Amino acid sequence: MNVLIVDDEPYAVDELKYLTEKSRYVDTIMEADNIKDAFGLIIQYSIDLVFLDIHLANEDGLELADKIQMLASPPFIVFATAYDEYAIMAFEKNAKDYILKPFELERVQSAINRVQSDITNKKMISTTDGTFNNEKIPIHLSDRIIMIPVKDIFAVEVAQGKTTIHTEYKKYTTFESLISWEHKLKNTSIMKVHRSYLIHLDAIEEIQPWFNHTVQLTLINGLKIPVSRSYLREFKLKVGL
Repeated sequence: MNVLIVDDEPYAVDELKYLTEKSRYVDTIMEADNIKDAFGLIIQYSIDLVFLDIHLANEDGLELADKIQMLASPPFIVFATAYDEYAIMAFEKNAKDYILKPFELERVQSAINRVQSDITNKKMISTTDGTFNNEKIPIHLSDRIIMIPVKDIFAVEVAQGKTTIHTEYKKYTTFESLISWEHKLKNTSIMKVHRSYLIHLDAIEEIQPWFNHTVQLTLINGLKIPVSRSYLREFKLKVGL
């Protein structure tokens, strides 16, 4: 995988680069110390994983996370910082992991392995004809892994660092990020309609006008989900509005 380290502290960059190089999954490591250069590298190269510090010189790493999420195929984000109080906020930005300075080899390798697992899953489920809706997908729960058909997933929701998978009659809680699920479900009828929601187009029962010229969806199971303005145009194209 191709990795980008975004940090304005040279010592932290060198330390993280040294630990990252030890992974057999890492092919290339790039560096940036500001948002502009980092985003340019992400656009120019096929970056799979971004290690992102929250406090950059006169900049906020969370702003870069927001920009990354707007990309069609965003890289995975692992926040690498000295501050633990931003963890919940980071996971709301769909972070794959959150590691603290000073970095430990085991934590860095664990984060890389989690990303590699999702990359592998993405490759396994990618199809050119979108037929994956009939297949099953794993959900990593706290004590086990269960398999459910993609067609049974009505929505995926992230809130307070936890991700909830909604089906018709049940819901499952996992710590897998929303961006991870977005990658897994890329070639299905499930799409992102809000920074906190993915929905299955076939599960929509009703579309209602909502605030600021947006819409609210009611799914077959009664769940109500807003479509934000950022995703409204794509959503309308998908459903033929």
